[in-house]
Amino acid sequence: MLGLPRPTSMKEINMSMLIFLGIVAIVLIYGISLYNNLVSVKNVVAKAWANIDVLLKQRHDELPKLVEVCKQYKQFEQSTLQKVIEARSQVQSAGNRQDIDALGQAEGLLRAGLGSIFALAEAYPELKANENFMQLQNRISTLENGIADRREFYNDAVNINNVQIEVFPANFISKMFGFVEKPLLVFSTNEKADVDMKQLFN
Repeated sequence: MLGLPRPTSMKEINMSMLIFLGIVAIVLIYGISLYNNLVSVKNVVAKAWANIDVLLKQRHDELPKLVEVCKQYKQFEQSTLQKVIEARSQVQSAGNRQDIDALGQAEGLLRAGLGSIFALAEAYPELKANENFMQLQNRISTLENGIADRREFYNDAVNINNVQIEVFPANFISKMFGFVEKPLLVFSTNEKADVDMKQLFN
């Protein structure tokens, strides 16, 4: 009869089903790929943080030795040593909590304090000649440089992470599975401040 739709054949139904399943499979595979990429980036950030944490703990163990050597020289400015001790405690606390913002602030204070100690040591020839002091200064300076280098690697990883979870369509996956932005580790400006020798000796 004219005007009646042609019955859909089983072959056409199977073809439509295969096309639909193919599209679903492609979307699923792409979604899994995006998810795996987000997991990979997240793990890179975690590894970068772990590398910093190792150096922070190593330096944490060295600082009391440095303070004790300096304390042997009674005239050495005690307030400078106290600032280093307090900043050391703040760095450890922030590191344990993985509070990156607080860690950046505490790192700035600690580095400024260490800079003051090493600058003050110039006025104490006996301290400068102390073998333990020189070894600790070299060791701590090496750790400082290592922390700075690994901070750059950490921040690079964080930037990649933060971009990946925001771009389309990965942002749907990141929201669905709870991937979040990570904070950059920025040291406070105290780290970069020049040591005022006149102020230190007043």
